[in-house]
Order: sequence, then C-alpha cells, then structure tokens
Amino acid sequence: MTVAALRTHTHAHTRTLLAASGAVVAAVALSGCGSVDAGAAPVESRSFPLTGKTLTIDSDNSEIKLVPADVKDVQVTRQVDGWVFLGDGPEASWEMKDGTLTLRVKCDAVSSNCESRHTVKVPRSVAVTVEDDNGSVTAEGFHTALKLRSGNGKVTVRDSSGPLELNSDNGEIVTETVTARTVTARSDNGSIQLGLTAAPDRIESVSDNGEVVIELPRAGAPYAVTATSANGDVNVDVPTADGSAHAVEARSDNGEVTVRSAN
Repeated sequence: MTVAALRTHTHAHTRTLLAASGAVVAAVALSGCGSVDAGAAPVESRSFPLTGKTLTIDSDNSEIKLVPADVKDVQVTRQVDGWVFLGDGPEASWEMKDGTLTLRVKCDAVSSNCESRHTVKVPRSVAVTVEDDNGSVTAEGFHTALKLRSGNGKVTVRDSSGPLELNSDNGEIVTETVTARTVTARSDNGSIQLGLTAAPDRIESVSDNGEVVIELPRAGAPYAVTATSANGDVNVDVPTADGSAHAVEARSDNGEVTVRSAN
C-alpha cells in the first residue's frame, strides 16, 4: 500500500471510530440508564423553625405533599432518586429563610432522569403558599388559606375549609370534600374538577383548554351561576337565582362546562 493510500485508509478508519463512538453516546443518552422511583429512595428528614403565620414553599422539580400537624416547626421529609449521563446530579438542597422554604433538586447532564418527593408538615395555624415549577401539589385537612400553583403538574386539595387559590399552567385541578367559602381555580391546560360539601360564597373557575365540572351541595341552593364555553357544551343542573349569596362562575375556552348537584 502506498503512503497516500495508507493515509487515506487511516483517516477513514479514524472517522469510522469517531462516528461509532458518537453513535454509542447518542444511543446511551437516548435509551437512559434505567427507571427511577423516588418512593423507594431513602428518607431524609429535617425541621425548620418558622416565625409568623405564613409559609411559602418555592420548589422547582418535586412532588409536594402538605399536611397540617401538631408541630411547632416545619418538618420536611424528602426522597430523591435519579441518574445522569455526562453531567451532575441529582443534587438536593433545602433551606428556610424569611418564611420561605426553598426546595431544589438539580440534574445537569446530557441525559438524565431525576425524581423527588417532599412531604411538608405545617403547624395547623399556618397559611401556605406553594410555587412548584414542575411537579404535583397535594394538600389535605387544612383550615387555613392555601395558595397552590404548579407550573407543570396536578393540584389536589381534600378535606379543607380555608380559602383556596389554585393554579396549574399544565395540569388538572381537583378538590374533594371541600367546605371552603371561596375557591379560585385556573388551569391553562387541564381540566378543573371541584367537589364541595358546603355552599360557597364564591367560586371562580377558568380553564383555557379543558373541561370544568363543579359539584355543589343541594342544601346551599339556589346559586347564582355563570357558565360559559367558547367551544363545548354547557350544562347547569342546580337550582339558580340571580342575586343569590352563593355565586358560581365556570368558564372554559375549549371544553365542556358542567355545574351540578352532588350525589
């Protein structure tokens, strides 16, 4: 083989090796390194002193569960699981400052799969605000005000009586056995399902893309109902009366709207 031919052969062989290596990297990045289950991960716990009657939770990538409890401090448990390819993580951090509990789980890699769960026990007299950029938010048993938002996840409230302000940019909003006097619910992309067991003073519910269903107790009738849909059927099956002390607004830009009596 001539020198020129040898050089050509060597260069071609090098390009082949580099292409093969790139294909392997791409294949690994796309296929991942296995499943993730934060529920099976070890549990870490920490307590944070809280002064005042309000708590704000700032989370960027976690499932959040809120529980009222007979505690003095805010008590947090977390479970974190995940893998990264060509990068770092999962790296978890938690910090309380000026009434704001900041929860972070960072995965910075070419390819990654990270998952986390935080359970937050809150003193019973404390009102809670949650801003979660990516993950579901669940609260149960609260008598104080709740202001809950998920940038990408479901928001659920059960067995609670305090005022509710619920938002999801991309996820469903659900309330069950709620006796709140006021409820505000908005989803940019997801359905809204509100179940109340006491007549509210006011409900405002809007979905830009999803159905809206509101179930109301018969004992609270009549209701002043405003129900509209830009693209979907509207069904109102509760006694109504303009000027009622119980005002209900239900609107969807793209989805059915139903206001009915609870079974």
